[in-house]
Amino acid sequence: MFIGELSRRTGVSTRGLRYYEEQGLLRPQRRASGYREFEESDVATVRRIRILLEAGLNTDLIREVLPCMADEGAILAPTCEEMAQDLKRERERLGSSIEQLQAAHTMLGSIIHAGEAITAGASRDG
Repeated sequence: MFIGELSRRTGVSTRGLRYYEEQGLLRPQRRASGYREFEESDVATVRRIRILLEAGLNTDLIREVLPCMADEGAILAPTCEEMAQDLKRERERLGSSIEQLQAAHTMLGSIIHAGEAITAGASRDG
C-alpha cells in the first residue's frame, strides 16, 4: 500500500508517517519511481508506535523497544527482559518529571496568589 492508504488506515498524517520513517521506526520499500510501499504489517507497527508515543517514550527509545513489543489486546507488552528494564527506567524518569512539574505548578500558584493579594490591596488603597 502507498503512504496515503497507510495514513487513512492508521489516522496518522502522511507527514507523521514520513517522520516515523526518518526516525527509523518504519522501513517502507521504495519503488523505482521513489514511491514508498508499505506492508500490511506496517498498520500494526504504526499502532504500536502511537501507543508508545502516548506512553511518553521518545522516538529513540521507541526504535530500541519496538522489535520487542507484542500486542496484548489493547495494550503492548515487552517480550525482551532488557527492554522491560528500559521501560521501567523510563517510567521512573517520567515520575521524576511529574514531581518536578507538580512542584513548579505549586510554586507558580503561590506566586499568582501573592500577586493577586498585592494587587487587591493596592486597588483598595487607591
